[in-house]
Amino acid sequence: MSKAKTTQKQEKPITCKIGLEVHGYIETKEKLFCTCRNFHDMKLIKPNTNICPICTGAPGSKPMLPNKSAIDKIIQIGLMLNCKPNILPKKLSFQRKHYSWPDMPHGFQKTISGAYSVPVAENGKFLDIRIREVHLEEDPAAWNPETGNIDYNRAGVPLVEIVTEPDFTSPEQVEHWLRQLILTLSYIKALNKDAGIKSDVNVNIKATVRTEIKNVNSVTEIVKSIISEIKRHEKEKPQTQETRRWNSTTNKTELMRSKEEQADYRFIPDPDLPVIKIDKKRVGEIEKHLPESPQAKLEKIIKQHKINPKDAEALTQNLEIVELFEKVIEKIDPKIVLPWIKVELLGVLNYNKKTLDDKDIDIKPEHVIELLELIIDNKITPLKAKDILRKFIPKSFSPLSEAKSAGKITDEKQLSKIIKSIIKNNKKSVQNYKAGNKQAFNFLMGEVMKATNKSADFQIVRKILEKELR
Repeated sequence: MSKAKTTQKQEKPITCKIGLEVHGYIETKEKLFCTCRNFHDMKLIKPNTNICPICTGAPGSKPMLPNKSAIDKIIQIGLMLNCKPNILPKKLSFQRKHYSWPDMPHGFQKTISGAYSVPVAENGKFLDIRIREVHLEEDPAAWNPETGNIDYNRAGVPLVEIVTEPDFTSPEQVEHWLRQLILTLSYIKALNKDAGIKSDVNVNIKATVRTEIKNVNSVTEIVKSIISEIKRHEKEKPQTQETRRWNSTTNKTELMRSKEEQADYRFIPDPDLPVIKIDKKRVGEIEKHLPESPQAKLEKIIKQHKINPKDAEALTQNLEIVELFEKVIEKIDPKIVLPWIKVELLGVLNYNKKTLDDKDIDIKPEHVIELLELIIDNKITPLKAKDILRKFIPKSFSPLSEAKSAGKITDEKQLSKIIKSIIKNNKKSVQNYKAGNKQAFNFLMGEVMKATNKSADFQIVRKILEKELR
């Protein structure tokens, strides 16, 4: 009997082109054109309290000179993305980008972009995606279209915009690229780590016209919007250029308006702001202090130090963590250092809801080296070392003094006496162990370690306890 042949229709992969205009909140102390504070979560304070005449567009108000720190951060971002900064004789100028929305108090946005502008940096490449330009602009206010209320707390906050070429071909590629972008920029403390990103997304597939999806917040929502829009293009085959918004409730895009071109914004140079001149020396100083990228560190840790990719990736998620690791392995075998940094130290930080880059945390590499040398030299137990490590938060110290008062106990007679006392005082646990409860043994081991201030040699304790429980 012959078997029936079944064939499955092979779906042709959709050829799509995706480009991003990624916006991120730049980490500075003040807003871009005034001295009002710059912090992300403006909702934590009363609306319209972090404001002044400049950022609310009061009649007659004039902007201050642009925040130098924000311009330096933009240059750093451009360099990290392998872009070319535009230095003298080129000059950068803020443009007025006109549009009539309630969130823009002046009726225009001040931006180093547009028809007549030279971007801060351009022509870069990051993870095989071309970067068209990197520029600086101000954030508008927060407008609630349902109530009509406007909160100017965030108006004038400095934003970076990173414009890519339409080189992405799938939502999955976009997600990976964005997460690596956020990680890379975290190495230079460029973006507010609590603010996240938002992006305008340009999507089209073969035989359709490009659609722009405005102001999609978070990596997850950006990816969802792309998946949804690709499906819409497959079904509707749009032939006119549109600007759409993302509805995270319906998981669909919605028409906002026909797509504006640059001419619709009526870009003009801002007469209240001088041109910005960036010289070669300024760029050189910034470049000199840039860290290695996460991707470069990852490759180095895997190849030079023989750390498996998964562990290496965990280390490179935070610049301070990986730099601490690199300093400690100058003195200690990387295989010994790895679990103490990746598991123990990160565990202590997470328990305390801290990160190594918090201003009140100060962990010195030499103290970590001393702690690990005490373990290697059998002067303290790993349990005691963990106890000391917990005390390193918020500020580390030399563990040598604690090691002297808590030397490793290896004397079998001394330990045997302690163990017999533990057995005598925990008869129920002894019975449970003899009845087959393995957890009871762990409990008794813990009692011995507690009685010895975690200074007893673990292997000797185990050997004696097993003998006494026979």
